[in-house]
Amino acid sequence: LFFEVGLVVLLPIIFVIANELNIAMLYLAIPMAAALNVAHAFLPPHPAPVAIASIFNVPLGHVLTLGVLAAIPTVIVAGPLYNHFLHRIYPTVYRVKSVSKVMGQYHSFELAETPNFGVSVVTATMPIILIVVATISKYLLPSSSAISRIVQFIGSPDNAMLIALLCAVYLLGLKRQVPMKKIGKSMRTAIEQIAMMLFIIGGGGAFKQVLVTGGVAKYVATLFVSVHWSPIIAAWVMTAVLRACIGSTTVAALTGAGLAVPLLQSSSVNAALMVLAVGAGSVFCDHVNGAGFWMIKQYFDLSLKETLLTWTPLTMLMSVVGLGCVLVLSLFF
Repeated sequence: LFFEVGLVVLLPIIFVIANELNIAMLYLAIPMAAALNVAHAFLPPHPAPVAIASIFNVPLGHVLTLGVLAAIPTVIVAGPLYNHFLHRIYPTVYRVKSVSKVMGQYHSFELAETPNFGVSVVTATMPIILIVVATISKYLLPSSSAISRIVQFIGSPDNAMLIALLCAVYLLGLKRQVPMKKIGKSMRTAIEQIAMMLFIIGGGGAFKQVLVTGGVAKYVATLFVSVHWSPIIAAWVMTAVLRACIGSTTVAALTGAGLAVPLLQSSSVNAALMVLAVGAGSVFCDHVNGAGFWMIKQYFDLSLKETLLTWTPLTMLMSVVGLGCVLVLSLFF
């Protein structure tokens, strides 16, 4: 549901699989990241599509149904097909490494040394489980009830990650007789590896906020007030330009949706397709002013140039293919 959380949870698994198969981690990581980003753009109950659907007053079921239809071909093109093409034209970026600057030295375990399958799955997916439960409970429990507030507190991304960490310390450490000193050393090493990336992400976020506070979003919005295009294309273009300028997917999506409301009201376009068009535009051209860009750079162990030549074109392709899928769906819905 949250691109950053999914990236943090899944990349260590991708790293291990790549080492087991002796292939470049990027070969597995690109399709995974593409799938996460497509879900981030198209599929409720992710916060951005939910917020856009609320602005357009569209039932989430309609958005999810059409979103799945648009997401499947988008993931195929932006994931494995793009990956295959990139591997052929830019093979030097696919490096086989047994050591990652962010995830550290790869260590091979004997099966007897590992926790059982159930504990492994629950521990690895606990943040996602908690976030999903909290998101679904919004629509099942009264917002004023004590249970709902507790579930929302536990399921917020920060708290879900903290709870998962504490459970991992116990289930994978203390319960298996691992000394607390060794656990502490492992956590210290992890902090040392990720500290610089946190500074970079914070800088990117600050830059984004400077652009938003400085009125860049408002200025870009005024450029599209008098356009006379198809509502779907106009909504996508507005959101895509905002995304490229300010670097925030959520801000671009919400601003683009607000600008597209008059277009929707003056046309007969399916409102669910407008939600998807805005969602597709909101992931366009992820570059240096986006926090996700720096996460990809650091976690994928790429240089700035390599990230601009691999990840940024992927997000542009994903956004354009997503728009194409929405336009095709508009012929039938």
